[in-house]
Amino acid sequence: MEFNVQQVPERKVAGFHMVGPWEKTVHQGFEQLALWVKTHKIAGEEWLAVYYDNPDVVPAEKLRCDTVVSVPENFTVPENSEGVITTKIEAGQYAVARARVDDGDFAKPWNLFFDSLLEDERYQITGKPCFEHYLNDGSESGVWEIDMFIPVARKS
Repeated sequence: MEFNVQQVPERKVAGFHMVGPWEKTVHQGFEQLALWVKTHKIAGEEWLAVYYDNPDVVPAEKLRCDTVVSVPENFTVPENSEGVITTKIEAGQYAVARARVDDGDFAKPWNLFFDSLLEDERYQITGKPCFEHYLNDGSESGVWEIDMFIPVARKS
């Protein structure tokens, strides 16, 4: 899979922290996020999913992710926003790859991306959280365009 490495700025984000199998929690988290954004008229610039764990090591019921939107630095959570968190996605060097998902299998492009990085002679994965940026809303068409971000460092 083709990717490029770029310096990514820090992002402040707001949304929901989810724990459990990603194939369930990511969907559920985005449903909650969409309702919260609509109810409170939040102008989220980017829709993101942040992944904290390696699913090859962590049991599915303990996998953590955040379903969030990027918000301005001075954003405060409105009243009646039960369960909403604010956090930051760390700035740093990330490998970035674009994928199209039209079969609901988001794991497939991630696995290809990780395989490409593991074979790369220049960069190594740092183990910090990865995230994906949704470039469109594929909830009706079933076709999603995403940018995937994996933190990397130059190999010594």
